Amino acid sequence: MPEQPSNTTRFQAFAAPARVLMGPGPSDIPERVLRAMARPTIGHLDPAFTSLMEEIKALLRYAFWTRNELTMPVSGPGTAAMECCVVNLVEPGDKVVVCRNGVFGGRLKEMVERCGGEVVLVDEPWGRAVDPERLEAALRAHPDARLVAFVHAETSTGALSDARTLVEIARRHGCLTLVDAVTSLGGAPLHVDDWGIDAVYSGSQKCLSCPPGLGPISLNERAVEKVSRRKTPVQSWFMDLNLVMAYWGSGSNRTYHHTAPVNALYGLHESLLMLYEEGLEAAWKRHYRHHLALRAGLEALGLQFIVPEGERIPQLNVVAVPDGVDEGRVRRRLLQEHRLEIGAGLGPLAGKVWRIGLMGYSSRPENILHCLDALGRVLATEGVRVDAAEAVRVAEQALAGPAVAGGAG
Repeated sequence: MPEQPSNTTRFQAFAAPARVLMGPGPSDIPERVLRAMARPTIGHLDPAFTSLMEEIKALLRYAFWTRNELTMPVSGPGTAAMECCVVNLVEPGDKVVVCRNGVFGGRLKEMVERCGGEVVLVDEPWGRAVDPERLEAALRAHPDARLVAFVHAETSTGALSDARTLVEIARRHGCLTLVDAVTSLGGAPLHVDDWGIDAVYSGSQKCLSCPPGLGPISLNERAVEKVSRRKTPVQSWFMDLNLVMAYWGSGSNRTYHHTAPVNALYGLHESLLMLYEEGLEAAWKRHYRHHLALRAGLEALGLQFIVPEGERIPQLNVVAVPDGVDEGRVRRRLLQEHRLEIGAGLGPLAGKVWRIGLMGYSSRPENILHCLDALGRVLATEGVRVDAAEAVRVAEQALAGPAVAGGAG
């Protein structure tokens, strides 16, 4: 028998504290999405749910800027979407060029190796975009490569790579492409069809402003052909797209695969509908405009970005921790005293940077000003000479200025 709680234990409903989420994810969730998730649950084979599935697929095509028939959410977080794409596209012995410039490029490498793929690694410094010339050199040295995988927006460092150019190089060498768009989807220009991306995946909890737990993917005909012509079974039954497509496919002949997370999909549908109503290019411009305002305020606090200006993710701002400052204590104080969550560094950047997100519903003027005021106040009491009021002032000035070009792709 399991150990029973003592007689003094009193369980009660969990009361989630109110936070301002400005880390690397999850982002703030709009009340409209939370209300959608509270609607009555229906069966995952209900005809009404089938109609919802079709709308989700259409809205995801809009978000990915694609006409790909195979566009759907994987039942699992962005990492599950990553693994779904890898296990379907990589067979034992396949040579795969993986570009690694942070944690998630490294995760791609590990997944390819677990599938029996032979990895050709293009390693970049953390905080820099993938160098197209280095990818070109790797493909020239390995003409038998079959797939190129890279992260568009590397969440661990804040670096944004030139996906269009990288895909063009890969296709010129006869390779399929797999692109991580977990942090870029909905927040930065991403043109799946126009750029020729073969397979792409994302997550629900960042710029889509939906709770974690769903991983949108999109594969074009070239990628689907690779999956359907595999010589070996996909090593994961649950992630085998040959099976999943029979459930998420069009028409009334859907076959049962798994019990879909119905209420979570209500939320995804609502968040995608909100993106559609705002307009995709308008959302890209909003994220970029707010990045400029936050950047002005952070620089007024004396904080320095670790990524060169032309390679930054607008919706994920990574700044160096000032010398002598206990970065963990600052984050704890922001959470306890100001209800504000920002992110810590990962890997070799642990303890050295803060990751400040402006993703989806978190990308609002009031969040920017709250973040700058809170961070400035805490830094001042930690012995750093800063002027929180000035940081807020320059951000307000940037927000009140004329509309900026850029961010629309």
